[in-house]
Parts: sequence; structure tokens; C-alpha cells
Amino acid sequence: MEEISILVCVNINNQEALDFDYSMEELKQLSEACGINVKGQVTQNLKAIHKDTYVGKGKIEEIRAVVEDNEATVLIVNDELSPSQIRNLGKALAICVIDRSMVILEIFSYGAKTREAKLQAEVAQLQYMLPRLIGSRLYLSRQGGGSTLRNRGAGKTKLELDRRQIEKKIVTLNKRLETLVKERQVQRNRRKKQHLPIVSLVGYTNAGKSTIMNRIIELFGHCKETKKVLEKDALFATLETSVRQIVLEDKKSFLLTDTVGFVDKLPHHLVKAFRSTLEEVIESDLLIHVVDASYVKMENLIKVTEKTLDDIGVDSIPMIYAFNKNDCLDMVIPKIVREGIYLSAKENIGIEELVGIVKEYLYKDYLLCELLILKEMLRLILIKSVLCFQPLIKKKAF
Repeated sequence: MEEISILVCVNINNQEALDFDYSMEELKQLSEACGINVKGQVTQNLKAIHKDTYVGKGKIEEIRAVVEDNEATVLIVNDELSPSQIRNLGKALAICVIDRSMVILEIFSYGAKTREAKLQAEVAQLQYMLPRLIGSRLYLSRQGGGSTLRNRGAGKTKLELDRRQIEKKIVTLNKRLETLVKERQVQRNRRKKQHLPIVSLVGYTNAGKSTIMNRIIELFGHCKETKKVLEKDALFATLETSVRQIVLEDKKSFLLTDTVGFVDKLPHHLVKAFRSTLEEVIESDLLIHVVDASYVKMENLIKVTEKTLDDIGVDSIPMIYAFNKNDCLDMVIPKIVREGIYLSAKENIGIEELVGIVKEYLYKDYLLCELLILKEMLRLILIKSVLCFQPLIKKKAF
């Protein structure tokens, strides 16, 4: 049975209409990514969020009318709710209430493909759920503590037992994650021994990071489908870190990393759980910050990404900007500016220029030398080479 939802959001202190509308549209896309059909929305202007019911008490009646008219089964709120707010709203409206954080966690849970991503998503969900265990009176009734008919001890509540079970499961999952983190560290150490520079694509979700990675792979002849990453016009299409070696025409090479996209109000449990995956970014030599230039206030998207990078400890790595999706704008591209480049990954415009900027940074300390080898010296080198390999040739012949 398809879930039908109503979106609810409080506009605090008259936030700019463009930002508020974008946030609501983003919540709608997040909900649809979970397979939920959004039928309507209710907004309210307040100076501060109501501590008991999120919205004002008078607004609850309006929400109830919209819920009944659309036969909605879920109420989705555009902020993270406290346990009491979830309980009070659910009780007042007799409907399932979830918040923005839970929607994002559901997307990660359903979209995770690798073992590590699945474990990380499950840990984040359990950590989020732990303080929000809510039950009915019957569910929370005390269990008998004695062996006879008379209860001689106040037994533990069912809620307490559930909490302990969840805490035990979190510990077990974290131990499994530690094993996978060690494996990932071994892989990183192997790559370090190759002394290859690392370039990471970072940015807001659905900015076009995976598309840029695929265009770079195609540009240098790595056309095998297995080399490409998932490319989809949807929020959080990429939930795992992918690393590909890019070999340039002059035989120089570097590692290109595609990372998980960021989003506004990203649950801190999720950032904490995915920290081991995001460590790939921390060890980068250069970051390509992919920005959706088609959004009017792209500065807000840049701020969200930079804040998230700062939260995971990325503060001193050089960064260039790839302003993507300029095919939607009336603009001549590619256009190289001081901070980066304007391009269109979808139309494959500006990818060569982007790689040129990356090369210019990564190999700026390289020196181009011309060697003059005399014929006599070359002849001696060839003779020595033959003498060195002669025993091997004879052994192979026998």
C-alpha cells in the first residue's frame, strides 16, 4: 500500500522565500526518493518552534483537515523533532509522524549496496531511534520481578529492555564496522605506496559529481562499463565511495574519488557513522567542489558543503570549484575563472579544461627535461641489457 504524506514546515523569523521554497521542494524530493507520495503541505510563520507540538496549537486543526482531505497516512516535518514533539503530534493527529532526519536515514538504508554502507546506515538509524522509543501504556507496563504470583520486585520496563537490546546491537555493528574500516585502511596504505596523488569530488547531493567522474573516465579511454559509477538525476544516488585510477595521455596518473553528497540538516548520526567512508576525502591532495550553478542561491549549497567538510576535519586541503549544470543557463561555457570552471557534465562541455586545471595543480612541481643520449652510450646500454637477460633466455629455451 502506497504511503500518502503531508509536508509540514515552520518558517522561523520570515526566512527568505527562495530559501524556504527550496527547502520544502528538497523535502518533497527526499520523500519521493523513499517511495512516499506527497499530496500537500502546510507551513507556518513563527518566531520560534513550539517546544511541545513543533507548530502552534491552532495550526494543528488546519493540518488535521488537510490530512483528512487527502487521506494521508504519514506526516513529514522539515526539521528534526524531539521525542516529545513526535509523541504529541502523533497523538493529536492520530497519524504516523516522521521528521527530515528519519527520511534521509531511510534513503540511506534502502539505497545502501555495499556491506559497509548497510552497516553504517543501520548504526545511524539505531542511534537516532534510541532516544525516541515511544510506546503505549500497555507496552510500557512493568514485568513481574518475582517467581511467585506476588510481584516482589519492580521489574524492568519493556522500554528499558528495548533500549538495552538496541545498545547491544549498536556495539555489535560497530565492531563489524571496525573490521571493515581496517580493511579500507589497508587499501589506502597500498595506494599510498604507489605515490599517486588523490583527487576527490565533493559537493551537495545531485550536483553532478558522479557524472563528472564518468566523463573523465570516458575521456581517457577507460570506457569499460565496470569502471563507471552510478549516474542518476536523484538525491543521494551515490551512497558509497568509489575510487578510479585516471591515466593521462602523458602517462601521468592520479586517483579520482567519488564521494557521498551532502544535504542541509544532515543528521549528525549519519555523519558520525559514515566518518570512516569520508576519511577518503581527508587524505586527498586536491578537492573538486562540484556546485549546482543552476540554483539561484548556490552560495547556500556551497556553505552547507563547506560546513560538513569542516565537521569531518577537512580544512587545509586545496579546493577548486566545478560550477556544473550551466547548460540550463544562458552562458557561454566552458568558462575558466580564478576559483575554478563553469561547465556542463551532462553535455560533456568543459571536462578537458577541468582536467587541465587539475594537472596544472598536481604536477606544478614537475620539470620537463630533454636528454641527449650519444649513440655509443646507447649501444653500451643495449649490450649490457642483452648480457643481463641472456641467462634467462637460455634457461627459457631449454
